[in-house]
Amino acid sequence: MTVLPDLGAVRKSLGRGLFGMVAGPDGPANRTRIHDTPGPRWFADDRPIRRVHADASMFVGGLRALLLQSLHPLAMAGVAEHSDYRGDPWGRLQRTSTFLAVTTFGPADEAQRAVDRVRGIHQRVRGVAADGRPYHAADPHLLEWVHIAEVDSFLLAHQLYGETPLDQAGRDGYVADTALVASALGVADPPRSEKELAKRIERFRPELRGTAAARDAARFLLLTPPLPMAARAPYGILAATSVAMLPAWARMPLMLPYFPPVEATVIRLSGRVLVGGIRWALTAERGG
Repeated sequence: MTVLPDLGAVRKSLGRGLFGMVAGPDGPANRTRIHDTPGPRWFADDRPIRRVHADASMFVGGLRALLLQSLHPLAMAGVAEHSDYRGDPWGRLQRTSTFLAVTTFGPADEAQRAVDRVRGIHQRVRGVAADGRPYHAADPHLLEWVHIAEVDSFLLAHQLYGETPLDQAGRDGYVADTALVASALGVADPPRSEKELAKRIERFRPELRGTAAARDAARFLLLTPPLPMAARAPYGILAATSVAMLPAWARMPLMLPYFPPVEATVIRLSGRVLVGGIRWALTAERGG
């Protein structure tokens, strides 16, 4: 007699594993503090930023954001010289996800403290890039690039793979919501609509190029992240889905493939299945 696995237990186990990878060992305690602590928030329950940042599409959006951000030589120099993304990639992911959770869902005073901590780190991150130009992570111009690459990626991922994609008003609202956090971090004049976001991306294009550090980071993120064998196939789908969301002009400098027919069919379907599976597992982990 064949004994079928307990799908409920499998679902919860997958959910715990995914949440642990993204949120770290302190994830459950942080989640309780962020969501259950009373007090005013930066964003009301019905704001678009809450819908986007709570969705499983953030998994593919986050990887796409890292690839896009790497195209600015000065931003990439700061990451390469001051971030231990190779030695501790999951720690970096966990710190980023916690920051997003606190600023999106947490009490206003805790959100401000999180922003203040990041601004303090940015003040210390400075140096000289391989092309001889100085960089400083607190530079409002660099902060803007990191911000718009992230917002563009999260929004696109949500439109393609989110459970309930936003209408035009919602997309503009999302960009406006993220502008509040960007301003707090030191971005001088962040975009506040989807149209303005696209214009800002286009404005940065002359500054973008593929450096050796960016291509090395892309290879690490896409091909050799430290993962157990069982997770490599699903991660491969996640990586392909993230790459497929990049425009052609962003892939060429990173030497990434471009196969539109395959991406619009096989990869798009695989991405939907993967993100749907992540959503299924995480919903159980949250008790939903």
